[in-house]
Amino acid sequence: QVELVESGGGLVQAGGSLRLSCAASGSILRINTMGWYRQAPGKARELVAVISSGGSTNYADSVKGRFTISRDNAKDTVYLQMNSLKPEDTAVYYCNADALIGFWGTQRNSWGQGTQVTVSS
Repeated sequence: QVELVESGGGLVQAGGSLRLSCAASGSILRINTMGWYRQAPGKARELVAVISSGGSTNYADSVKGRFTISRDNAKDTVYLQMNSLKPEDTAVYYCNADALIGFWGTQRNSWGQGTQVTVSS
């Protein structure tokens, strides 16, 4: 199994910044794509940003130019730097990882427990 532990959420004023971290652990052979998703109250979970093992990135249009995703492959950790935060960024942010685990390299998609980000106006 893969365990994902997120940190870095909190309360910030509009225009402020936060940095989320997500560390993966377990019987990991390789992590392919890692990403961040978010879910606001009453809304479906949506993609925020993803990054491949080679560093290719993809962002939701709503966060382009404000958020930056990065990863440290040696630490199996993904980061999300969030700048110029807006009240509409308020949500629970979830880390996701697609990994090969165990002796046979079984593919496993895993989610973190989520971290709350609240942006006040």
